[in-house]
Amino acid sequence: MKQKISLLILAVILLVMTGIGSVAAETQATCDENVIHSYGSGKVIGTPDRAQVTFSVQTENIDVKSAQMANAVQMTKVIDALVAAGLPKDALKTTGYNIYPVYEDYSKSPYEQKIKTYQVTNTLTVTLHDVNRTGEVIDIAVANGVNQASSIQFMLSDAQAQVLRTEALKKAVALARADADTVAGELGVTIVGVKNADISGGYAPVLFENYQADNAMTKSAAPTPIQPGDVTVTAQVSVTYTFR
Repeated sequence: MKQKISLLILAVILLVMTGIGSVAAETQATCDENVIHSYGSGKVIGTPDRAQVTFSVQTENIDVKSAQMANAVQMTKVIDALVAAGLPKDALKTTGYNIYPVYEDYSKSPYEQKIKTYQVTNTLTVTLHDVNRTGEVIDIAVANGVNQASSIQFMLSDAQAQVLRTEALKKAVALARADADTVAGELGVTIVGVKNADISGGYAPVLFENYQADNAMTKSAAPTPIQPGDVTVTAQVSVTYTFR
C-alpha cells in the first residue's frame, strides 16, 4: 500500500515538473522571437448624411393640468405639421418630458417658498435622412409652437461610417507597415509576418447646442440657414511584425 502511494506521489511530481518545463520553454521561445512594434493613424473627412434636431415646447400655468393640456395641444400641432411636411412618424421621438414648479421668491428658505406657476417641457428629437431639410424642419416646428431650441447633431449613417472607416483603416495600416519596413531596412532584417494587431478609433458627430436660439424663435420670412460641416473619421492600429 505504501509503495503504491509513493509511486502515485512520484507520478504527480513528474507531471508538475513536465508542465513547468513546457511553460518555461514557451516563455523562452516567446522572448527569443524577433518583433517590431509599429503604430499608424489614418484620417478621412466625410460629409454627414444624417441629422438629428432636438427642440421643445414649454408651457406655463398656475394650474399644472392646464399647463399639461396646453403643452399637449401645442406639441400635437408641431408633430402634425412635420408629418404633413413628409417626415415619417418613426423619425419623430419624444426624448424628454418634465414638469417643475416656478417659485415666487427663490431667496427664501424652501419652507417659505410659494409656487407661482408650473412649467411643462416636452422635448422632441427629429431624425432626418436629408440634412438639407434641417433648416426647413426647424422653421416648420417654430411656426407651429416650438419655443425652445436644444441641439442639432450631424452624423453618418452606418453604411457611410463603415465606408469612411475602411478608408481610414487602410491609411493607418499602410503607415504602420511603412514605418516597420523603414526600421527593418535600417536594421538589415526582413519582415516575415504579423504577430498581432489592435484597432481603435471612430468619429464624433458635429454638435450644435442651443443653435441660434434667439433667431430661431423669431418668425422671420427668411429660412433658417444650417450648414452641416464635415465629420472626421479616424482609425488607429498597433501592429506587431515578426522579422528574420
